[in-house]
Amino acid sequence: MQLRDHDPITLDKFNGLWAREDPDNTPLDHFQDCQNVRHIGNSSFGTRDGIGISQDVLVPLSNVKRIYNYPMQDGNTLIVLVKNDADQGEIHHVVDENTTFGPVLTVAQMDDFAFVPYAGRAYISPFTDFSNGELTMQKGVQNEFVYVYNGDGTQARKIAGSPLTGTLTIANGAAGHTDPGLHIFGFVSETDTGFLAAPGALASFTTLSTNSVSFGTVPVSADPHVIKRHLVASKAIVGFNGDVTGYQLFFVPNATINDNTSLFLNNVSFYDADLLDDASHLIDNFTSVPAGAVLSIYHNRLCIAATYNDISLIQVSAEGEPEAISQIDGLIVVPLDGNPITNIQELRDVMYVFKRSRTVAFVDNGDVPSSWQMVVIDNALGTCVHGVATVLDSGSASVDYLAVCSYAGVILFNGQFIIPELSWKIEEYWRTLERNDFDLIQIVNAPIQKEFYIVLPTRLLLSGNYSLGMDPKSMRWEPWGYIMGVNTVAIHNIDEIILGADLG
Repeated sequence: MQLRDHDPITLDKFNGLWAREDPDNTPLDHFQDCQNVRHIGNSSFGTRDGIGISQDVLVPLSNVKRIYNYPMQDGNTLIVLVKNDADQGEIHHVVDENTTFGPVLTVAQMDDFAFVPYAGRAYISPFTDFSNGELTMQKGVQNEFVYVYNGDGTQARKIAGSPLTGTLTIANGAAGHTDPGLHIFGFVSETDTGFLAAPGALASFTTLSTNSVSFGTVPVSADPHVIKRHLVASKAIVGFNGDVTGYQLFFVPNATINDNTSLFLNNVSFYDADLLDDASHLIDNFTSVPAGAVLSIYHNRLCIAATYNDISLIQVSAEGEPEAISQIDGLIVVPLDGNPITNIQELRDVMYVFKRSRTVAFVDNGDVPSSWQMVVIDNALGTCVHGVATVLDSGSASVDYLAVCSYAGVILFNGQFIIPELSWKIEEYWRTLERNDFDLIQIVNAPIQKEFYIVLPTRLLLSGNYSLGMDPKSMRWEPWGYIMGVNTVAIHNIDEIILGADLG
């Protein structure tokens, strides 16, 4: 119907929130305010979906601060941080809606934690906020460590471990063979997660060419997670100086005690030519690894960054050995600028390292991590500790790109930041967010729903729908609010959205 010289305007589509420049320039197919609106198909919209309690137990977890999807070998679970009545951080393992283990780890000052799954285990690093005046930064809790949780309800424990101690008894065994001469012997303990401690209980003994070697009073580890002990030995030493340390040690083939109780290993024969697997590098590994604000996996190596004492240091493990981190050549230093490392992500075989306003890259050159060369990617754009989108239930980035929350907005990254930002339509809305609270931002990518879900410092959830295309003009944005403030979000079992909140 036409009203007094006014031509009717038909709104046949709705493209979400517009918060850019002059409000009077808002396009007709956008709203200046559209909280709690969701898109239905390409043109329709309605109110957002409701929520319910995900745990069907007598006392569900409350005061939830952080949730991660925790994929295990037999299914997807959740790893959850809550604050208890004493304001301590507690880690719980939610197996399903009816089963919860925990707390499996309690740390007094833990306000948040970094997490990566590896071989069905959970690696956990507690961190918190620290202020140096105007700047609030995230780094590992002082005097705390990286922990590993086996996923079975038992307590998490510190990764790595100390060498065996004690006095080893060595004697000639039955008829056999060795290269005659003085050798250094010791034992290396192995945990149920595969960590090999430094050689311990070192002792010297002169072997005979016609005899094997037998060992008594083999030390037993106080660590209940030790499941094996391996014999190590040097090759025959000429001109021994009396110091059993400092000599190259090798694993003796077929000389393993497959428990942590037996005190004897008898009648071991070997030649020096059989000693091929070097164990000396284990001496340089951390016995306990300081907690950081960042955990990631690159080339099957565990990477830890932003420890309490070294906010620009990355600790990188040996390949395939996430608990073996060398204090000599497993360290990478990103240029110091007063800002901590906030995120590490692998994309197309490159390790990208972010600070809040800087991005650099490293590439594994086949040598030790300390030799990897750094390339500067961007000296203005970076991200926060939870500012790189995880995808579905994998806990990892997309193969083709990263979706990154930066001070400038939500930006696609494919080796460089792609401008304009995906959040171009809501530039003014994004700029109202408190920069010093960007550590509260968390982003996940739900390809099934074709949406980003972003927890904001305002404790609203920002939905970014890309069903019409993942480009600045096609994105459709809406903030969602709930009766409780949202602290965290995770995607569980492919398309189930889990929110963590409290009533504070």
